[in-house]
Amino acid sequence: MIRYSIRPEDPAAHLYAVALTVAAPRPEQAFYMPAWIPGSYMIRNFARHLSELTAVDGDGQNIPLRQLDKQTWALDTDDPPAQVTLEYLIYAWDRSVRAAHLDRQHGYFNGSSVFLAVDGREDDACEVDILPPEVRVEGTWRVATTLTTAGAGPWSFGPYRAENYEELIDHPVEMADFTPGYFKACGVPHHIVITGRHRVDMERLERDLQAICEHHIRFWGEPAPMPRYLFMTMATGDGYGGLEHRSSTSLMAKRDDLPRPGMIVPSAGYLNYLGLCSHEYFHTWNVKRLKPAAFLPYPLQQETYTELLWWFEGITSYYDDLGVLRAGCSTVEAYLEMLGQTITKVHRGKGRFRQTLPESSFNAWTKFYLQDENAPNAIVSYYAKGELFALLLDLAIRSRTEGRQSLDDLVRAAWERWQHSGMPERSVEALAAEVIDADLSDLFALGLRATKDLPLGDYLRRFGIELRWDTPLSLGMPGGKAALLRPGQINIGAVFEADPVGARIRVVLHDSPAHEAGLSAGDVIVALDDIQTTSSRIETQLADYQAGDTVQVHYFRYDELHETRVVVAAGETTTAALAVTDSAAARRWLGDQVTFSRETQTDTGQ
Repeated sequence: MIRYSIRPEDPAAHLYAVALTVAAPRPEQAFYMPAWIPGSYMIRNFARHLSELTAVDGDGQNIPLRQLDKQTWALDTDDPPAQVTLEYLIYAWDRSVRAAHLDRQHGYFNGSSVFLAVDGREDDACEVDILPPEVRVEGTWRVATTLTTAGAGPWSFGPYRAENYEELIDHPVEMADFTPGYFKACGVPHHIVITGRHRVDMERLERDLQAICEHHIRFWGEPAPMPRYLFMTMATGDGYGGLEHRSSTSLMAKRDDLPRPGMIVPSAGYLNYLGLCSHEYFHTWNVKRLKPAAFLPYPLQQETYTELLWWFEGITSYYDDLGVLRAGCSTVEAYLEMLGQTITKVHRGKGRFRQTLPESSFNAWTKFYLQDENAPNAIVSYYAKGELFALLLDLAIRSRTEGRQSLDDLVRAAWERWQHSGMPERSVEALAAEVIDADLSDLFALGLRATKDLPLGDYLRRFGIELRWDTPLSLGMPGGKAALLRPGQINIGAVFEADPVGARIRVVLHDSPAHEAGLSAGDVIVALDDIQTTSSRIETQLADYQAGDTVQVHYFRYDELHETRVVVAAGETTTAALAVTDSAAARRWLGDQVTFSRETQTDTGQ
């Protein structure tokens, strides 16, 4: 048994005190801190937040330690004692779902960012004593986690246990005076905790999450694989994000996106939040249990490469908002608007012509998670394009089998085949050939081995959905709404952001007028044809020109003023919107139970 304890030692300084006790350590026993957290494919070097590491034996005598690399330490003795205890501090000021955070308002941590692993003993059972703060904090703190209790009461500080180190770090912990919620989904207890200031209609949230969770459990098949589940949300002014775990999820959301009392029609922000909840919950099956074989076990000290993130994130992204719709928490029109925004996001980037989905997956560590200003020209998101490839597969399977099968059948077949052994690389196409009664080889060649656009419009049309394209006034417009589409809009292929001096360029797309004129990301445009401009005015000013006109542009690059001429052109038709033309046909894809808005009831299929 490996024994840990953790205490919020100094919330004002954001410090946890951690102790680790090991019986019968081997000579020169090593200990290491993970370099990354499963689900977020970026080296985060959690050891950089560790300090004041010491080791003592059972009698309290110091034992020398030797650091082996940036994240590994070893006992510097050939004659280890019968028991050794390591003590150290962890600085916790990462307000995200990926690491640890501590102040007087709350404490949060993932085990991968606070608990050293005992090298060679990762399979040993673990116990952790979560201790209360001994200094003043705000409110009455309770503990929320899905770790199995080893004597701690409900919502209480005390001892918890895990079967091994991997399980220990897969149950995040929240300590705060939080707001709780509760429901059952297919007989499984589900808890909600919300930390931070908010005005949440908890009954509405419980009802909607219950519907979504029951939908997903029935999609994969009862019983659910976890005995309990916990949604942990930090309500913030501008946060967004989520991270999946085996029986819980950590979420950050804008407090304005949470459901308010009296809300009748769900806001776009609330639907976005429900989609995030749905996404992380779907991961309970698709990546936490069914996972790439390369992740068995997780090599937490270095990068772990796989070409399959397009499946685990793209498939999940396809079913997240779709699950919200099919659970009755959204309308077809709201769902199609969000889908249109995803199509727009993919088609706005030139990287879709330069990187395949397997390449995007494999290079997540160095490209997707470390994006710079050139990312839209160089990479494609395995989340967003993966979702569109999943959409194409679903529609094509339904079409080519005349409705007898769908992507659901392929996903559930993958679950049955690989939930215990891990999904082998480059295995999905062969599984599809085995279980789907249609030839999909052309689509796999297009979706996985080519960089051409997917024929979404053709397949959507077969299910009563029209895909419309147009040019945005601003590349910052998300798309999705047909009412916002206007023909012939001018843009110069640049994305702007605020700057005190003018309009700062955040992105320049390849082969655009801005690119041809020599403009670059970071340049600050201060005038168009000798008229001052700002980020809030520049696109309106450009809209006054006609395609082929030349605009004199004054801009700063670093601290030097430059001049260039931009030949404006009609922007590319990369903004997508979806409209229902035949609701009966749409139901053959979306499901008989889905809800259409009142405006759609007049279409030919209703």
